[in-house]
Amino acid sequence: MQITETIARKLGVKNWQVEAAVKLIDEGNTIPFIARYRKEATGTLTDEQLRELGESLAYLRNLEERKAVVTESIREQGKLTKELLGRIEEAQTLVEVEDLYLPFRPKRRTRAGIAKERGLQGLADYILAQKPGSDVKKEAEKYTDAAKEVPDTETAVAGAMDIVAEQISDEARYRAFIRGKTRDRGSIVSSEKVAKKAKTDTAAGKGEEEKAVPKTAKEEKIPARKAERRDIYEMYFSYEEAIRKIPGHRVLALNRGEKENFLTVKIVAPEEDILTYLEKQVTKGAKVPEQGTFPYLQTAIRDSYSRLIAPAIERELRNELTEEAEDGAIRVFASNLEQLLMQQPIAGKVVLGWDPAFRTGCKLAVADPTGRILDTKVIYPTAPQNKIREAKQELSKIVQKFGVSVISVGNGTASRESEQVITEFIKEMMRSGYKKPLQYVIVNEAGASVYSASKLATEEFPQFDVGQRSAASIARRLQDPLAELVKIDPKAIGVGQYQHDMNQKKLDGALTGVVEKCVNRVGVDLNTASFSLLAYISGISKTVAKNIVSYREENGAFTNRRELLKVPGLGPKAFQQCAGFLRIRGGTQPLDATSVHPESYSAVGELLKGLGLPMNRSAFREAVKLVTDPAKKAAELGVGEPTLRDILAELEKPARDPREDMPAPVLRSDVLSMEDLTPGMKLKGTVRNIVDFGAFVDIGVHQDGLVHISKMSKKFIKHPLEAVRVGDVVEVTVLGVDAGRKRISLSMIEE
Repeated sequence: MQITETIARKLGVKNWQVEAAVKLIDEGNTIPFIARYRKEATGTLTDEQLRELGESLAYLRNLEERKAVVTESIREQGKLTKELLGRIEEAQTLVEVEDLYLPFRPKRRTRAGIAKERGLQGLADYILAQKPGSDVKKEAEKYTDAAKEVPDTETAVAGAMDIVAEQISDEARYRAFIRGKTRDRGSIVSSEKVAKKAKTDTAAGKGEEEKAVPKTAKEEKIPARKAERRDIYEMYFSYEEAIRKIPGHRVLALNRGEKENFLTVKIVAPEEDILTYLEKQVTKGAKVPEQGTFPYLQTAIRDSYSRLIAPAIERELRNELTEEAEDGAIRVFASNLEQLLMQQPIAGKVVLGWDPAFRTGCKLAVADPTGRILDTKVIYPTAPQNKIREAKQELSKIVQKFGVSVISVGNGTASRESEQVITEFIKEMMRSGYKKPLQYVIVNEAGASVYSASKLATEEFPQFDVGQRSAASIARRLQDPLAELVKIDPKAIGVGQYQHDMNQKKLDGALTGVVEKCVNRVGVDLNTASFSLLAYISGISKTVAKNIVSYREENGAFTNRRELLKVPGLGPKAFQQCAGFLRIRGGTQPLDATSVHPESYSAVGELLKGLGLPMNRSAFREAVKLVTDPAKKAAELGVGEPTLRDILAELEKPARDPREDMPAPVLRSDVLSMEDLTPGMKLKGTVRNIVDFGAFVDIGVHQDGLVHISKMSKKFIKHPLEAVRVGDVVEVTVLGVDAGRKRISLSMIEE
């Protein structure tokens, strides 16, 4: 297999692009560095293309290694033919390789293996030979041997049939056909899992089965929580869908229902079609219904399929469906996370973080425009204390003392009650003559509690308790979502579905890649970035990130990028990978405040010198205006045109934050409740989460509403991501409200 050609076809790019990218990856270059600073080498492959290339490269190299192991194992057995070797070499997937290896793989002790030990392979060959006039029972007499535990012809025939069944099962061609037929025409079926019948002692002393356990929560004496969980799966208690059509989110729902013991899930295949195929293949099309070996083969075929092939194919297809569903869910999770991390920061404002609660009180933290925590308080405006008046008095002191502009409220427990107090307080402040605009915003507090109890939070705020740390996180995630959210395990941020049910290693890798991509795309201030933020920069490990912070604390602010080479553990290779993504404002080199890589400084110097301009920030934009032919100028400077265009874009808007293009958070000054909503009402909301079947939108009533995929666009879309992204501000119409079940149906379609 030509790995380069395979990847190039998959990505739709040229072979030389793949070869260049593979070489750069093998040399230890990171994906962000290659995507940003090696565009000429790769033909401007994007970050996404390079990550997909890296995943494909790892899979195909693993495939080649597995082929080598399988080939050597079969060769050692003396069974490697030229034809088999060719089929192994041509295999495109690990499944194909394992199918070919199956007959030669060392097996645990099976029924067929035991039959072979008893010398029944010859009888199995006799049955498979299908000679005219063959008499299986008479032939079986030759194999009866009490010493070998074959006392009679029935035992001999049964053992031989086990051997035949296993040989049929081991044939790669048969498995490939059956797998494809089941995938194309089979269904996945689920039903309610029936409780096991219990045994009860009888007068005779023997166990007797009781009646099935009743289904109601009261009769089963199960917690209400379990009854609620059961209700979630009610739609799957009698459910069937074609394998080729079932969407990923339903596969994951079925898996979870099965895992929680509410559902029984199985695959139903077109069995008669499969048996007809096997019969034609094994009997070579013979039509001898009731004589010779034909009936024995028919029995062996059915046994092979029902006992060996079907269960294996079902496991494979269930795993395949799950893997495809997980990959789809991971892509959605990754897209949601990227949009969340890339939300526009609320810059230059003093923010009051509010972590709502009931009994323990609402924790407050005031953050200045740089994110420094100025003060913390606990107030008790919610039940059971209900000290609303005292809380408002304390809020007034805080807001006026620090000049608070925005209150950032977590969306957890007691958020609705806190929001009511906040809106009343804002109105009172405005009436009292508070001169600053005062607004509030509901933020997703997912992960705040995880962060507040972490070692990192303890180190950052040793003087705070977990509630105060959580309030600080809620304030700062509004000011700079990226800088704050990188401190939290991406899985805890809550913008995916079924994240706890999928391959955690694959999920971690994908989400870490997203965070890495976002951090490097934005860049970080070398003199203010936290250890958590620095650890995601290209080429910087966690150890080196800690060393950078320690160096900064001991020696003061960095004045230029070259000073990074003094940091322990940060050598020339790491410097090459990270330098362009780190910013130094007010340093000795103006280009250090931009994304221009140090390796291009000389080219920028020549460019400015040739245009008669000095090396300073004010000259940068003028230089951009004077370059009318980038291709010609790139050739003169000895750099690639993509690199020069990136340099010019950066000089035009030095250190521009790409998050400025994202929608700003919706700031509010009043509150709605579900009771205020009526069908037909039009509102503005923020997309909080996207799943396969729709998007959840915050419309300011504490409970997010669902826009089903069918209500997103007048034109057909396959996935919600074609219409919206997390953080988007959208206009919606209320379709329906179910206050009892806390469900709000919304539409984005203009009627």
